[in-house]
Amino acid sequence: MAPQTGSVLDQPDAAALTADVPPEVSRVTSDRGFFGHPGGLSTLFLMEMWERFSFYGIRPMLIAFMIVALAQGGVFGFDRETAGSILGIYAASVYLTSLPGGWIADRWLGLRNAIWYGGLLIALGHISIAFSGILGKPVFFLGLVFIVMGTGLLKPNISACVGDLYPDKGARRDAGFSIFYMGINLGATLGPLVTGFLRDKAGYHYGFGAAGIGMLAGVITYRMRANRTLGPIGTQASGTPSQKRTVKMVVFAFAVAVIAVIGLASAGIITINPKAVAHSMVYLEVGAAALYFVYLFFFASLNADEKKRVAVIMVLFVFAAVFWSGFEQAPSSLNLFAKDFTNRNLFGFEVPFEWLQVVNSFFVVALAPVFAWVWTTLAARNIIPSSPAKFSAGLFFAGLGFLIMIAPVRSVVAAGGALKVSMLWLCVSYVLQTIGELSLSPVGLSSMTKLAPTKFGGQMMGVWFLAASLGNLIAGIVGGDVDPEKLEAMTPLFVRTTGSLFIAAVACALLVVPIRRMMRESTARV
Repeated sequence: MAPQTGSVLDQPDAAALTADVPPEVSRVTSDRGFFGHPGGLSTLFLMEMWERFSFYGIRPMLIAFMIVALAQGGVFGFDRETAGSILGIYAASVYLTSLPGGWIADRWLGLRNAIWYGGLLIALGHISIAFSGILGKPVFFLGLVFIVMGTGLLKPNISACVGDLYPDKGARRDAGFSIFYMGINLGATLGPLVTGFLRDKAGYHYGFGAAGIGMLAGVITYRMRANRTLGPIGTQASGTPSQKRTVKMVVFAFAVAVIAVIGLASAGIITINPKAVAHSMVYLEVGAAALYFVYLFFFASLNADEKKRVAVIMVLFVFAAVFWSGFEQAPSSLNLFAKDFTNRNLFGFEVPFEWLQVVNSFFVVALAPVFAWVWTTLAARNIIPSSPAKFSAGLFFAGLGFLIMIAPVRSVVAAGGALKVSMLWLCVSYVLQTIGELSLSPVGLSSMTKLAPTKFGGQMMGVWFLAASLGNLIAGIVGGDVDPEKLEAMTPLFVRTTGSLFIAAVACALLVVPIRRMMRESTARV
């Protein structure tokens, strides 16, 4: 989404100039040195860009690295189901740790320190994975744990820090987040291009190492610029001394437990089955969500209107989880299809399979303004699709993205795996899924904030993260079905995914009218 530079941003918001804003904060928030925005936005923009560079840089390599044999630069030689399950656990955990990451920042570290330590952990994680070929398997898993913990500290708190740059919460704030969003997608685009090229030319460890160096560049830049451009913003934590002690004890106990589990598994004292763990996590997350909604309906003392809103959130949670279970197959099943069954020759150059992951981030940027224009135009004509209607559209387009893959998958299976199909199949699939993402993801975030009961605003965002976590788990579990040695499993995988998305799209569409009737007298719009 292109940054806005019109006259609206050139006029100071009166609310931002109120007398209760401390002078040292006002100095930072009133700055317009970065495209009309505070200079602190550029610091956070760069940190987020490098974090996304590293995250998306290694994501498509992980499952491929885990399945290749030692002679080909790997460490494990796992079967694809195991590798997919590990990827699903990793991706799901990244979302889940956003919740304790915000808690740790609020009660102990403060936003700025949480971002700093999170970045360091992420960099350490990538570098650990890069050296896992020399230091062994435990270092690989320890690296994944570092990335999960670091991302949990960095991701929620850097967004909160961006929000604190705009105490007025007006149009200038929205434009600032649009610029910040550009950093996310710039990193997501550059990461796979750089790491994929290095993996192709020099090996997996160089790709992982590049991600680590990128993250180090981010944390060094952040350290050098934060005090000057952010001032006191994000430096204070709200925890009492007792709360800080509690957080420290929980963090210490968690770190000891993780180190103990990795150590015991490495010594062969305990055996961890990733496939069993992934399936157990699915049941646990579904069970946790169900119990939480039961609590909200029967024990949270909500009024009738709030219960209606929670009911809509529950519906959106289910359909969001279905959507992400398809969409997040990009680094698993679709990525493996790109690696093994796609003709990536372009004018004599073999395109690294990681590069196809860039299609999504590129079209997110290209199509986001189009979607903003569509919603605005419809609203001007008094046509305002509800959140369930937009969810239905998102599921439908994601389903189309998988439907279009069934024909090339069948061709590959019919040829016994000897045929490689055009890259255009995957490119079109990713574009359709991106349209689905833009129809559903921003709407879901907005709906959580609009529908959440006042006392449970933060927890409703946790519900949204839980849906994404559950979808990632399922996507990782099924991703192992794309395997040259199990060709018979591929077509059913794509047919099941297509059918699930289309059935969910129809079910969601059928609920549009009942939900609209139920919410007719509600204080919140859907």
